[in-house]
Amino acid sequence: QVQLVESGGRSVQAGGSLRLSCAASGGIVWINVMGWYRQVPGKQRELVATFIRGGNTNYADSVKGRFTISRENANNTVYLQMNSLKPEDTAVYYCYVNQRGRDYWGPGTQVTVSS
Repeated sequence: QVQLVESGGRSVQAGGSLRLSCAASGGIVWINVMGWYRQVPGKQRELVATFIRGGNTNYADSVKGRFTISRENANNTVYLQMNSLKPEDTAVYYCYVNQRGRDYWGPGTQVTVSS
């Protein structure tokens, strides 16, 4: 059973930076996708940035040029560097893994950006 643990979420002022981390453990065999989603109350969870097996990355248009996803394969860890944060980036950020067709989610970490 894959387990995901996020860290790094906190409150920050607009224009600031944060780095989120997510470590995957337990039953890691063949990760197809690993990355980050976010959700605000009353809205659907949305993609922020992901790695696709083979090396491709996907970014939401709203974060392109401001957020960067990176990873350490040896430790099954993925990071999200968030720069130039805006109040609309406020959300719960979830780590996500798809392995062999099954989705796994972390418990989420709150990011709050104040104006």
